[in-house]
Amino acid sequence: MNPVTLLPFIVLIGAMFLMTRSAKKKQAAAAQMRNEMQPGTGVRTIGGMYATVKELHDDTVLLEVAPGVHAIYAKNAIGAVLDDAEYNRIVHGDDDELDGAVVPDDASSLTEHVEADTDVDTDADDADDAKIDLGKKAEAGDVEPKDAKADEKSEGKADGEADAK
Repeated sequence: MNPVTLLPFIVLIGAMFLMTRSAKKKQAAAAQMRNEMQPGTGVRTIGGMYATVKELHDDTVLLEVAPGVHAIYAKNAIGAVLDDAEYNRIVHGDDDELDGAVVPDDASSLTEHVEADTDVDTDADDADDAKIDLGKKAEAGDVEPKDAKADEKSEGKADGEADAK
């Protein structure tokens, strides 16, 4: 056979080998992490729930998800084993190790109106803040009397009819 025709098959087999090798490394690292769990360790499940390990069994783990609330999970459901500092920071909100600015939980601080130090007319600010009523209201003095001609033309005609001449 021609070596040029075998080249795509060789490349395909090599790519499959590399992909399976990296997947096996990831599986081995996850198994190693799960085997290092001990009672009292903080964990995150693959569903995103944080809990503390209470008991370890062959294929299962007893987790305390809240004080006095226990649940049994498969060991494969443990997504990450957390160190104590990270677990306390996430679950209990201990912010001792934060570096830099703290982002607020809501965006209210980003949308608040900050007044400048310049002289601004307060009446203009109040007028901007007041709600505008866009509805048309007729007042007693604003009503105009109807023309007699308009009344004469409209007599005897239904809505939508026009003068046809």
